[in-house]
Amino acid sequence: MAANLLVEAAIIAAATAAIWKGSEWLEMASERLAAHYGLPDVVQGAIIVAIGSSFPELATVVVAALDGSMPLGVGAIVGSAIFNVLVIPAAAGILTGGDVDSNRRLVYKEAQFYMLAVSVLLITFALAVIYYPGEAALSGVVTRPLAVIPLALYGLYVFIQYQDTADHQHDTGGEDGVAVRRQWLFLLAGLAVILVAVENLVHSVGVIGQAAGADEFLLGVTILAAATSLPDTLVSVRAARDNRGVTSLANVLGSNTFDLLVAIPAGVLLVGAWTVDFAMAVPMFGVLTAATVLLFTTLRTDLALSTVESYALLGTYLAFVAWVVAETVGAIGGVLPSG
Repeated sequence: MAANLLVEAAIIAAATAAIWKGSEWLEMASERLAAHYGLPDVVQGAIIVAIGSSFPELATVVVAALDGSMPLGVGAIVGSAIFNVLVIPAAAGILTGGDVDSNRRLVYKEAQFYMLAVSVLLITFALAVIYYPGEAALSGVVTRPLAVIPLALYGLYVFIQYQDTADHQHDTGGEDGVAVRRQWLFLLAGLAVILVAVENLVHSVGVIGQAAGADEFLLGVTILAAATSLPDTLVSVRAARDNRGVTSLANVLGSNTFDLLVAIPAGVLLVGAWTVDFAMAVPMFGVLTAATVLLFTTLRTDLALSTVESYALLGTYLAFVAWVVAETVGAIGGVLPSG
């Protein structure tokens, strides 16, 4: 048994590395093709880049849904959102050794719309509990019509981005030096690598979870979330090192908005319905909300993320992981439902 678990752990490590490489190909090809075809900034930012950086999370939900492990996929999305708002900005600040710049537009528009995304998804879950109650207490069935609610909000997000950039003059496309066929091959290869890696990742995490008797949702919140968030981390750190702090932080918020409003509903639309455990979801969304408020506060102070604040964010995430592990092994209890 121990040897089998070591093999599964090795598969998780290999799959994580493959997701990182596939995401690198996907994001690089997406950006170059978007520039070549002269796509508007709103399409590049809200659709092309968002899908590129969030494809591992989207693939996780799809693979988990098809495998009958939707809680694992949803847990990965929620955990990834917590990881993104705490670890990625912290990594950008610590590894660059300086302040990560923010601005008012990031704080008062992007960040607040992201908070709206968190609220709408939680309200969608609450509607499922009220109108489509499940067999267990505080459970509800998220149906396809309910899944349309967060998708509609993402449509509003794209519309707002379009309104903000409607007067901007875009390039007509045809950027010199772009080997179009080569970039399309990189894009398709990135998609294929991510899909295969995520399928193996979900399977191995599920095997380890069954052996440890851990809840699928909690496994998604911790292991899967960290593995699928690695590409976003590298992108944000790279942007911060290039003195593009706003871009680094905007990637976090844009990726989270896409994950919450598109990835989870995509899984529901695929399988038709999903039973949400509201007693498990609410504490996790409470942590996500608190983490987001902490990030907003640090970004607003002097409109920059300092090194001290970066360590505070990282420490908060480590405390969150320690709490989840302690709840899982039964060292503490009373917040997360058991079984």
